[in-house]
Amino acid sequence: MNLKINITTFLLLASFLGFSQEVWTLEECVAYAIEHNLQVKNTSYNNESSKESYRQSIRDLLPSVSGSTDYTIRYGRSADPQTNDYVNTEFFSNNYSLNASLDLFRGFQKMNSIRASKFIYKATQEDILQEKFLLAFRVMSAFYDIKFFQGLVNNTLEQLEISQANYDLVEKQVELGLMAGADLYEAESNLLGDKFLLTQNRNQLTNAKLVLLQEMNLIGATDIEIQETLEETLPNREVTLDSLYRSARGFVPLVKAQEYRVSAAKKQMQATRGDLFPSLSLFAGYGTSYFETNVDEDGNVIPFKTQFNDNQSKFVGAQLNIPITNGWANHSRVKQQKIAYMQAKNNLEIQEQELFKLLQQLVQDNRALIAEYEQSLQKVDAQELAFTIAQKRYEKGLINALELFQAKNLFGVAQNENLQVGLRLKVNQSTIDFYSGLPIFNIN
Repeated sequence: MNLKINITTFLLLASFLGFSQEVWTLEECVAYAIEHNLQVKNTSYNNESSKESYRQSIRDLLPSVSGSTDYTIRYGRSADPQTNDYVNTEFFSNNYSLNASLDLFRGFQKMNSIRASKFIYKATQEDILQEKFLLAFRVMSAFYDIKFFQGLVNNTLEQLEISQANYDLVEKQVELGLMAGADLYEAESNLLGDKFLLTQNRNQLTNAKLVLLQEMNLIGATDIEIQETLEETLPNREVTLDSLYRSARGFVPLVKAQEYRVSAAKKQMQATRGDLFPSLSLFAGYGTSYFETNVDEDGNVIPFKTQFNDNQSKFVGAQLNIPITNGWANHSRVKQQKIAYMQAKNNLEIQEQELFKLLQQLVQDNRALIAEYEQSLQKVDAQELAFTIAQKRYEKGLINALELFQAKNLFGVAQNENLQVGLRLKVNQSTIDFYSGLPIFNIN
């Protein structure tokens, strides 16, 4: 029994540790963030609202039907509904009515309103995608910030290891009388500087992880482990601006949403113009009533059922409404809607222009970063060789500690520059892949 309990406890502990040490990929971070982001949910509510508005615009084509009833008690002097004579008798009455109306023509207002609300509904669907894409880019930025500071920490640990080895070497040389005590102070200063830099980089790494946790809305977590290995950067990749813009122009949600809003504004303008045309509608109704004063020849109140049948009235008709003038209000609304349509078109051009500028900058940065990345690799190799030579010369007493530390620091700077440029190039290429239409994010 105890063996079974111990095995169960071990399995539970192992599963807990496995969960707590979960490694997140970029796709998993993006998917989790989208699922738990409140702003995305808020945009989804806007989409549901526009969807209901679209459905209601279709239902507006149905006839309008209403019914009414009343129960009235008259006191004092009032007209007898049977004789039209004024009496001082208290009595009550009931009225029942059912009315219906149907618009036959209103200048195509309802049809244009349906199309406008449908375009708005499609625009809000694109708004959801846009919100998801913006969130995905923020998550990607935070993800690669963690990779950058992890790289800085690793580079600093390498520098610290070298500084510790040099300090140990100098300490032995001082004990043997081969070096002066000042050399030990310089080695110790460099060692302490690397330790301080390591603390700074670890703090920045902690802050970068906090940013990612906040973007993901990962409540209750204080740390996160992300995927160690990434795809290799492609330094020779070439991208043309024209092909990239053609691809992005066809699917970027921000531009597509504005296209739908332009179409909606056009239909709303056409719907507003419908107020300038005559409108035709059909109407029909049914009514009946019951009065306590309705009596027969013997003075008895006529029963409710008899009055309900005898007092029936029915009507049907058509109404033509011709707008002549109402202070030019209809024409003013048409002009205002036309201005809104022109403004929507202008906003679309602005979005297209901003997209082109963004892609232009991405292509230019891609070319610059490729050149920088290739040069940074060469610089790392050169600085590593220079430091190796300096290390050997220092061990032979040919150079002083300051010259050695300068060579080591230059090697560390070259490593950090290469790390930064490499990650910037990776982010740039991932962004270009997105605008090229590649599924780099698990949005859906």
